[in-house]
Amino acid sequence: MSNDPIKSSKRVLDPIDRISEVLFGLIMVLTFTGSLSVAEAGRTEVRTMLLGALGCNLAWGIIDGVFYLMGCLAEKSRLILTLRAVRNAADPQAAQRIIEDALPSPVASALGPAGLETMRQSLADFPEPPNHARVEKGDLQGAVGVFLLVFLSTVPLVIPFVLLKDIYLALRLSNAIALVMLFLTGYAFGRTTGRRPWVVGIFMMLFGALLVGLTMALGG
Repeated sequence: MSNDPIKSSKRVLDPIDRISEVLFGLIMVLTFTGSLSVAEAGRTEVRTMLLGALGCNLAWGIIDGVFYLMGCLAEKSRLILTLRAVRNAADPQAAQRIIEDALPSPVASALGPAGLETMRQSLADFPEPPNHARVEKGDLQGAVGVFLLVFLSTVPLVIPFVLLKDIYLALRLSNAIALVMLFLTGYAFGRTTGRRPWVVGIFMMLFGALLVGLTMALGG
């Protein structure tokens, strides 16, 4: 067991977090590129679209990074309260119940009374927890990672509009890149969750297209 129980269990970003952030960034960009009319758009409209897509993902990347930090602080605060409750429990049995409630049911059942008592004794030997949860280096790294994933997912989709003068070709190439990225996102999600990656990849492409259509239809 770590000597510091008041530490977020979040990795800098776990696979599901990475997939979710990339998917979010893709959907946001597609709502901008999907609203572009090839027949009417000129370089001014394309420039406006690019600035809007980049600005939107920049803002949401910052917001998601802040939410990530809030989640880390909430988790650490819960750990502090749990540790204090265990240490201040009236008797060992009460402390064990607190530990059992804090653990996933299968883990608590597997530990049994003896394992819970061993954990209680180990927690009693830890230093006094801080009064308040604090943001640490790893938390900031995770927040930066969230921001970069949301913002950088914009780049592949906007590159065609920067490099190509033919707006029709740029839009088609951007959409093709988006479909490939949606598929890869779904494929990665399928592997992470133990499902058939190809099936999940194809589903993610269709699901992403549906989300974009709904967003645009609702004025997003």
